[in-house]
Amino acid sequence: MKRNLMLLSLLGFLTTTSSIAAEKRLLNLDKEGVAIQGYDPVAFFTVKSPVMGKPEFMSEHEGARYHFHSAKSKGLFDGEPKKYAPQFGGYCAYGVSRNALAPIQVEAWQIVDGRLLMQKNLGIRDDFNEDAQGNLVKADSNWPKLLEKKGK
Repeated sequence: MKRNLMLLSLLGFLTTTSSIAAEKRLLNLDKEGVAIQGYDPVAFFTVKSPVMGKPEFMSEHEGARYHFHSAKSKGLFDGEPKKYAPQFGGYCAYGVSRNALAPIQVEAWQIVDGRLLMQKNLGIRDDFNEDAQGNLVKADSNWPKLLEKKGK
């Protein structure tokens, strides 16, 4: 009986802990809470280039504000925000693959497997691409730990 109570208590603790972790956020935002330094996340997919967004075309998603260069771009994002939002909270994907958070340079963006990745700079992007799939697997593995440790 005691053992069952202990197991139930442990299960309750783990459930509570995992839900707390799920609520944490870790986002690379400016002082106004804007992601990707104000660039339009959809444009990386449609225009294939960084395009500065405009505050009048703004959406919020999971604690971040995103600016868009057009109402059409905003509409695409609003329909599928997870498709267009940058991975790893907008932090450098290579840094996350190394279990660290690093700032980004917008010009060092890339799309890998349909996912928008930001990188610290062009040289780091080259390093990431030496084993893009392996580094992406590492980043995916490290992100929950970083989120738990540094998220709010």
